[in-house]
Amino acid sequence: MEEHIIEEGKYRYIEMGEGTPMIILHGLMGGLSNFQGVSDYFPSKGYQVLIPELPIYDMPLLKTTVKNFAKFLEEFIEFKGLKDVILLGNSLGGHIGLLHTKMFPEMVKALVITGSSGLYESAMGDGYPKRGDYEFIKKKAQDVFYDPDVATKEIVDEVFATVNDRMKLVKTLAIAKSAIRHNMSKDLPHMKTPTCIIWGENDTVTPPNVAKEFHELLPDSDLFWIEKCGHAPMMEHPEDFNRILEAWLKKRNF
Repeated sequence: MEEHIIEEGKYRYIEMGEGTPMIILHGLMGGLSNFQGVSDYFPSKGYQVLIPELPIYDMPLLKTTVKNFAKFLEEFIEFKGLKDVILLGNSLGGHIGLLHTKMFPEMVKALVITGSSGLYESAMGDGYPKRGDYEFIKKKAQDVFYDPDVATKEIVDEVFATVNDRMKLVKTLAIAKSAIRHNMSKDLPHMKTPTCIIWGENDTVTPPNVAKEFHELLPDSDLFWIEKCGHAPMMEHPEDFNRILEAWLKKRNF
């Protein structure tokens, strides 16, 4: 994925295909490659897939908030001259997509969330007390998935490096606090944007009841489950994820 990154102005992003714009929003510990299964599949189906690198560790500490990431996303959409976008977000990315849709509803045609924060307080993971302990971090990373082998050494190394970088750790905790402050339970009933909710049945970070609550609160939503799947369905079961999403997009004429 790295070799495809485009750098323009303050933006670093991947862009593939032509057609309806689909913007993919990664999570706190997730890189652009987490969505390779999606970004390889949808460009041939008539979608322009864009994955911007979110400035999670690049903003000043006081501006490291979910709201500022949502504003960054709007600036990116304007920079690219897009309209009627489909937003697809995992974990923190889902939360950013939800808040952006609340703030700029006229820009978003459809929303797709998977393992999203925004309702459940521990969605960002609970604490990193043992910063230097590689085995502890490895276990944490494995817990994100139903199949621990999905947490490759590369993924574990990246998380380990992040939590042992003091500034990144401080910003990670700032984002976690911001996510708790931006609980969206009161906003969701007023958000009419069609929303596809795809959730792992074995998600321990944002458990299944969180998906059910999103589904109950969002007026126009459909909920789909993936078996034997944790917090990142598009990584663990990319084929199932793509099949569900494509069928939903077709049904909704998106």
